[in-house]
Amino acid sequence: MRFDGKTVIVTGGGQGIGRAVSRAFASEGANVVIADVDPEAGLENQEYIRSNNGEAFFVETDVSSEDSIKNLVQATLKRYKTIDILINNAGISKFGNMFESDSALWDKVIAVNLRGPYLCAKYASETMAKNNNGCIVNIASTRAFMSEPDTEAYSASKGGIIALTHSLAVSLGKYKIRVNSISPGWIEISEWQKSGKAAPAVLSEMDHLQHPAGRVGSPLDIAKACLFLCSDEAGFITGTNLTVDGGMTIKMIYHE
Repeated sequence: MRFDGKTVIVTGGGQGIGRAVSRAFASEGANVVIADVDPEAGLENQEYIRSNNGEAFFVETDVSSEDSIKNLVQATLKRYKTIDILINNAGISKFGNMFESDSALWDKVIAVNLRGPYLCAKYASETMAKNNNGCIVNIASTRAFMSEPDTEAYSASKGGIIALTHSLAVSLGKYKIRVNSISPGWIEISEWQKSGKAAPAVLSEMDHLQHPAGRVGSPLDIAKACLFLCSDEAGFITGTNLTVDGGMTIKMIYHE
């Protein structure tokens, strides 16, 4: 129970990677605050954790809204008195041809994927700084380093997360707050959606064989990385990015 009594905020904690991360921390004894824009998904995950003897509390949160983030932090402090760990996981994937998309797509993606994590870190770290201890993990993406067509907004937001991570690490280091990021590769989340959306994963042998590790990733792979980076074992790691992609981004791929 490495995180017994610790309070962890997981944004986007209702579904996908955030669902796995929140459950992993709860299983290690943490008080988990599930911050999500979707009440159905958030409450469903809260009930799952509680029914498995964990401690969880859902707060409806839109990370593109500064007031909503302030409310999240206030609600967390009211219930648990402190904030020890922040997992900035909430994000949206919106793609579009740059000649056909208006600036609203860019603004929305940046607001959720980059501005949101910055504001969450800003307000959560105020409490961490008072305690002279804390840990922040930002979920970036391998798309910060490589792209497909029509992903400019998303790729820029994730590249920004990498830079935000090392900047925060330097700024917050004097308060003994460590800040790192994780760049997931292909993570199959179909089975980790809320009950109304969950579905069996449909993956081919070729999908798995594209990865040197021999398989497509699971949200549990990212959850385990979060646990490590927030643990005492990672006490000398800050300002770095951990790529968790089964080796896919270092493999040369040719199309015949």
